[in-house]
Amino acid sequence: MDKAKSIKADVVSYWGARSQDFAAQRKRELESSKAGRWKNEILPFLPKDRKEARILDVGTGSGFFPILLAEEGYEKVTGIDLTPEMIERAKDLSQGLVPAPSFFVMDAEKPDFEKEAFDVILTRNLTWTLPHPDLAYREWYRLLKMGGLLLNFDADYGEEEASVELPENHAHKGIASELMRKHDQIMAVLPNSYLKRPGTDVELLKLAGFSTVTVDFQVSDRVYREIDEFYNPVRMFKLCAKK
Repeated sequence: MDKAKSIKADVVSYWGARSQDFAAQRKRELESSKAGRWKNEILPFLPKDRKEARILDVGTGSGFFPILLAEEGYEKVTGIDLTPEMIERAKDLSQGLVPAPSFFVMDAEKPDFEKEAFDVILTRNLTWTLPHPDLAYREWYRLLKMGGLLLNFDADYGEEEASVELPENHAHKGIASELMRKHDQIMAVLPNSYLKRPGTDVELLKLAGFSTVTVDFQVSDRVYREIDEFYNPVRMFKLCAKK
């Protein structure tokens, strides 16, 4: 097994083990004020035609973004994730939604869609886990229609150390020590743990062909106003890249 396949296998194993608790927390987040705040981060960038706009959420996890958009009436939303257990959780959480998002097990670096298939691509806390972020950005460029937009919410998880004392019900407090060791081992071999972000991302996006790339550093100020179970102690950024 080559290095990239080994990393991805470890990532799938890690998130598969966390899928049940992760999905339970996302369900609570969908029912919290964070859901509306995330909609405020996304909806202004989406096409107004909710029937025809094709939107892809890469690294969807348990389907948080697709569920939010389905609630807003977007009919052609797709979520993909490399971890089969996460896709099963996404299908469970989205049961009963009309329109219902579609979910598939798929590699973010090798998505199996025709070129120019989507108007918007979303992703949250994914690119830091990828062995080849440059390949992912090229592939996402291929999938976007001309004029399409990539919205990437992520953070420099390899560079920043959180010093905030998290509440006892926070997800990170409940991770078993064995899983935390696996998490640290994965972090140690991921390229984005050592690249300066989001500067490197901006360079890679431009090399991939995106015509305009902007960075918003205020996401955390708007979304994570309280230190609660959903709080992200590492400041997030939003990359907006237009084809």
